Amino acid sequence: MKEKIAHEICKVSELPPGERIIIEIEGKSIGVFNVHGEFFALRNTCPHEGAELCKGTITGMNLPSEVGEYNWVRDGEIIRCPWHAWEFDIKTGKSIFNPHKVRVKCYDVEVEGSEEKSVATFPVEVNEEDIVVVYL
Repeated sequence: MKEKIAHEICKVSELPPGERIIIEIEGKSIGVFNVHGEFFALRNTCPHEGAELCKGTITGMNLPSEVGEYNWVRDGEIIRCPWHAWEFDIKTGKSIFNPHKVRVKCYDVEVEGSEEKSVATFPVEVNEEDIVVVYL
């Protein structure tokens, strides 16, 4: 099993809802998205022809409805490839047109810590007359 390595991307405040940032990790281009306050990451390569998928339009989609009616849903949850308009669910990486067979690689995203900087603290031990800082 491959060991997971965390990569710090940015502060939460630097990636507001509806925005994305494209970064490179270990030679792979990855888009990190803020979808209504939740964070998701996708490989920045469209499986169709290799376009930079994460540079595409962030959108929603229409559900089937009556003539003259529009049922717009999932606003901000769909990424549309800039080359040929293939659409993918940002949350799952699955394609909209064939979710069982076509998908984009997803990566886990975690929000750690807080926005505020804190002072590092370390355990202190007292052995007879010596004070020792335990630094691991």
